[in-house]
Amino acid sequence: MRTDRVVDGFDYLALAEFRYQIRRFLRFSEEAARAAGIEPQQHQLLLAVKARSGTEAASIGDVAERLQIQHHSAVELVDRLSQQGLVQRRRGTTDRRRVLLSLTAKGERILRDLSLHHRKELQATGPELIAALRRLIGRAPAREEGTIETRKPAIAVATAVRKPRARVRKN
Repeated sequence: MRTDRVVDGFDYLALAEFRYQIRRFLRFSEEAARAAGIEPQQHQLLLAVKARSGTEAASIGDVAERLQIQHHSAVELVDRLSQQGLVQRRRGTTDRRRVLLSLTAKGERILRDLSLHHRKELQATGPELIAALRRLIGRAPAREEGTIETRKPAIAVATAVRKPRARVRKN
């Protein structure tokens, strides 16, 4: 959005379209996780742990931050994933109070399959998400003559081409 304090119809359309595109992807992600036999938050935790595996292993606190949840909620989530055989805990070598996490072979396999599925989805729908973000932050071409119609978000365009539904009259 623009940095001034003016918010016009285009800004609302652009923000709504961006939020819609994010929600579409999140819904896809949630459904994919459940189809793989885990909950969406569990998928996020697996991904957060794997992302840290190239550096120092992820701790419970790291995972809580990445998932934006409370520490005790992260502990419960790790407990469930550990019971399913998807993650394992170990004590830190320099600080024995720290609990570090890693994926098991089963966790790695599930995460790999989900990640491949997500990458394919992003290759298909990512351009729409990127376009919505660009419109929102102003990287798309500037509006001509200050009208909303010159840079309509995809939702406005899609709405314009939909055929109206027939009204059903109830007695």
